[in-house]
Amino acid sequence: MMAVQAFGTLQVPAHWQTVDVISDLHLQATEMATFEAWRDYMARTRADAVLILGDLFEVWVGDDAVATDPFLQQCGEVLAQASQQRPVYFMPGNRDFLVGSEFLSECGVQALVDPTVLVWGAQRTVFTHGDALCLEDEAYQRFRLQARDPAWQAAFLGRPLPERLALAQSMREQSKAHNQSVAYFADADLGMTQAWLQAAQSAHMVHGHTHQPADHAVAAPSTGLRQVLSDWSFDPSDQVAPRAEVLRMQANGQHARITPQAA
Repeated sequence: MMAVQAFGTLQVPAHWQTVDVISDLHLQATEMATFEAWRDYMARTRADAVLILGDLFEVWVGDDAVATDPFLQQCGEVLAQASQQRPVYFMPGNRDFLVGSEFLSECGVQALVDPTVLVWGAQRTVFTHGDALCLEDEAYQRFRLQARDPAWQAAFLGRPLPERLALAQSMREQSKAHNQSVAYFADADLGMTQAWLQAAQSAHMVHGHTHQPADHAVAAPSTGLRQVLSDWSFDPSDQVAPRAEVLRMQANGQHARITPQAA
C-alpha cells in the first residue's frame, strides 16, 4: 500500500458562507457546449470561492501551449475574470498535472496541493483529485509515480511543443482504447481512504476522477463520508445524457449537489 501523503491546508476565512467544488470538466475545443456551461457557471455562481479538483482540461502539455492555442486562451480569460470576483483554487488532476505556476498566476488562480485539508471552523474536509487512491489500477499508479517526478516533467517539457502535442494525443488514444476494453474501473481504495482520513483527523473526503458520483459511508474509525464528484459533459455526441454537478458546501456543515445553473 502506498504511504499516506503529506497534506496541504486551506484555512477558510471567517466571512465565507459557501464554497463550490467541481472537477473533471475535461475542457477541450471540440466540446464547446461544456466550455460554455462552465464559463456561464464561473461568471454567475454565488459562492464565496470555487475549488477545482483536477482535470479541468482534457490535456495540458505545458504553459507555453497557451500562446498558440485560442481555446486555452479563452479558458484563461474565464479563470481570470472569475478570480476577480472570488478566490478560485486549482488542484492538478491526472490529465492536467502539468498546469504550471505561470499560467495560474496570470489567471489569478491559487494552487492547491493534492491532497489538501479544508479547515472550516470545526470541519475538516480532505480534498483530492482521487487518482492516487485508485490502487487497483497498478499500471496507472506506475505511470503516475513516474510522471510526478520533477526530472521526468522537466524532460517532457523540454521537448518541442509539436512533439509534446503528438505524444499527448497518442496517450489519449491509448487511454480511450483501454477504457473501452475494461468492464470495471478502479475506485478509491478503502484502506487508503481510511488512512488518509485518520491522518488528516477528518471524517469527510471529496474527490473526482472516477466519474461515478455517489456518497459512500467510510469507517475512519468513526463513521465518515466519501463524496465523489460528477464529471461534466454537454457534448451532443456523448453516449450518455448531459451531466454536470456542483458540490456546494456551507458554513453550517451542510452540503448539497446542485446544477451549475442553480449555483
